[in-house]
Amino acid sequence: MIPRLCPPIALHALPRALLPGEPVERFEQAFATLARTRHAIAFPYGRTALLCLMEALELRAREIICPSYTCVVVPHAITYSGNAPVFVDCAPGSYLMDMALAQSAANANTGALIATSFFGEPVSLDALETFSRAHPHVAIIQDCAHSFFCEDAGRPVHKHGVAAIYGLNVSKLITSVFGGMVTTDDDALAARLRAVRAARIAPARLGKSIQRRLYLIASRLALSRAGYGAVRQLATWGILDRFVRYYDETTIDMPADYLQGLSRFEAAIGTWQCRRYAEVIAHRQALAAQYHAGLKDCAHLTLPVPKAGHTWSHYTLRSAAVAHYLKEAANAGIELGEMLEYFIPAMPAYQSARHIDRGIARGYIGQTLNLPLHRFVQPADAARIIALLRTEPSR
Repeated sequence: MIPRLCPPIALHALPRALLPGEPVERFEQAFATLARTRHAIAFPYGRTALLCLMEALELRAREIICPSYTCVVVPHAITYSGNAPVFVDCAPGSYLMDMALAQSAANANTGALIATSFFGEPVSLDALETFSRAHPHVAIIQDCAHSFFCEDAGRPVHKHGVAAIYGLNVSKLITSVFGGMVTTDDDALAARLRAVRAARIAPARLGKSIQRRLYLIASRLALSRAGYGAVRQLATWGILDRFVRYYDETTIDMPADYLQGLSRFEAAIGTWQCRRYAEVIAHRQALAAQYHAGLKDCAHLTLPVPKAGHTWSHYTLRSAAVAHYLKEAANAGIELGEMLEYFIPAMPAYQSARHIDRGIARGYIGQTLNLPLHRFVQPADAARIIALLRTEPSR
């Protein structure tokens, strides 16, 4: 079966998991070189990176504007930092935050705006500059977890604002198994962030390195074509919930080891992945172009809009027949997915949070299909997916 997600690591490369690690600083240098930034600072998770960044920015008891259509770990990190998330709806026809609504959400107590380039689609830097002129006291943090090094009109998104954050788990464009990163060109901010990390993050223990090695081997084997059918069956029985479910709608939490540093093994994997980034992106862009060419005339589907500088963490389209296509694809040996399947402001944990809403993001729930883009999906596989989606369900 073709899984929807897969670490960008070939099976023959798994013996790397048995090799010694390397200094985290080497991974940071490789990432900074790839990002063309002065600093890259590593953390155990992307959410830990955001938490420590807000502490380095001396944000406390402030409102932090973020998209309502985003990964739930973002407001969790905001809350753990002692701040309050303010959710802003999507722009019409887009998965990105509506910057006009963000303007109305900002006030004297707003400390930061998290600009999220979701699915690899770059945010509008012109709109962010307009926001910053109106609210110069608000720090702009780029959330690039789904959009490594995307560009808006030739301008790198991650270099606009005080800093950018990245998640590095096995589903991301660059993985260090787990992990997170902050990039910035601000020397003073980088120094404060390193000081926060030194004070807050404990060194990785030997057991963590062993666990991460085992996790990488297990996840790569499980997400191979040969192994994924069995994994899907276990998932339907609920056996894997404790391993794959990363949120509880009633709880604001962080991983148990969120304050234990990145291991040397994770740093070694991340450094190696930095060298393969161009290959990974070229493959995803080619598949996205194939999907778009094959589906652009389908009136029953709403496709993402290709843009120059799009890095395609996901190819996510909308359909009123999501359940139908999920079932048909599974019967054909292909996993499609939903992205996102939850709406954060409706969660019990966040129902009291301030929310600037037009009903757009909540309308996407249950309407999205995520097509596989990882390096082990071939053009022939994409052609099968296109053929399946071109068939409109009978009414």
